[in-house]
Amino acid sequence: MDDITSSIENKLLCFGADIVGFGDISELPDNIRSGMPIGISVAVLYPKEIIQGISVLPTQEYRTWYDKLNVRLDSIVSSGAETLHQMGWGAIAQTREYVGSGEISNSTTLPHKTIATRAGIGWIGKCALLVTTKYGSAIRLSSILTDAPIETAQATDKSRCGDCMVCAKACPAGAVSGKLWELGLYRDEFFDPDKCRKTARERAKQGIGDENITICGKCIEVCPHTQKYINSMGGKG
Repeated sequence: MDDITSSIENKLLCFGADIVGFGDISELPDNIRSGMPIGISVAVLYPKEIIQGISVLPTQEYRTWYDKLNVRLDSIVSSGAETLHQMGWGAIAQTREYVGSGEISNSTTLPHKTIATRAGIGWIGKCALLVTTKYGSAIRLSSILTDAPIETAQATDKSRCGDCMVCAKACPAGAVSGKLWELGLYRDEFFDPDKCRKTARERAKQGIGDENITICGKCIEVCPHTQKYINSMGGKG
């Protein structure tokens, strides 16, 4: 890793990131990446006990951490973009304010998970979430777009879920088709976001008493990679 890349990674880790990755996004349409050729993926981990706690229904603790990690991510990517500006490079922090919540259309123009796959951090699971080998989907994501001359990782273009159907069988909404993701496959071809949203709100009402938020987490909790993280020694928790 060259000095510029290493310096940026260390800065983001110091700002509070648990995972940092760099991806070449130059092949994506110019308009969705604001002309920037590099995507920096930033992730933070949920504590193990928070994910363990949502095995039946989403909990208030899970919601609190969901919000807390989103706030932390906004701070990290904002600080990272400012650092890049100070170094003389262009940078855009893809904060929640910048990209929108996705609550209306169920999608964003350039999802954080797309950048994460370009950075080789993980792949898109059958549940349409990013899956990492070490932490499963027990993470929250954000990203930065930049034109800094950063050394990028090998992108991930195919699912590594194989024959596993754990999330498909566990999904309360029946939103997971079981089809494997690969680069270029549109999310709605293998996952039903409307079913997910409707059931997540019903489960939020049952577990938290609030039907106005879209939060479930069942597919995160049951993923074998997440379970491996939860049962591992060390790490968050």
